[in-house]
Amino acid sequence: MAQRPNGYSGQGFSLRAEKNRLALPSAFRKAVTDSSGDRVLCLAKHDRWKCLTGFGLSRTDSFESYLDREEERATRLGRDFDRDLRSMQLWGFEQVPFDASGRFVLPDHLADLGNLRDEVFFHGAGEFFTLWSPQDLYAMGEGWEGPQAACRKLAEDAGKGRQK
Repeated sequence: MAQRPNGYSGQGFSLRAEKNRLALPSAFRKAVTDSSGDRVLCLAKHDRWKCLTGFGLSRTDSFESYLDREEERATRLGRDFDRDLRSMQLWGFEQVPFDASGRFVLPDHLADLGNLRDEVFFHGAGEFFTLWSPQDLYAMGEGWEGPQAACRKLAEDAGKGRQK
């Protein structure tokens, strides 16, 4: 039986620093490194929400079965399914190196797609994690209270750190 990669759980917060750098939270660094076999972070636009997704390379091993499940479900429900488009969404990720401290440069086009500016909230989601603009996260509806509260607290703590 193949070893399942570590899941992504928890939260983190990063302020954009010099040279357009963000810091991957320590809660996610080991899982990404274990999944990729190196310090390579995969980033892509989330297919439904205004945020980015992050994951390690081993997640790509499940993409074909994921596509099969989505296609089967759409067929069962009588919905259209564009396998080519969904495949492009899954495989269209960017590989971004990060250093031992988790620092990485967020490509401008991804920052624009995720509306990520000076503050970024990271939230674990099992097979991947999300990167949010706090404003976009706060605009999400019912069911998002937990991540919103965590983001507010981490943003407050980051602001206190800046003032020291």
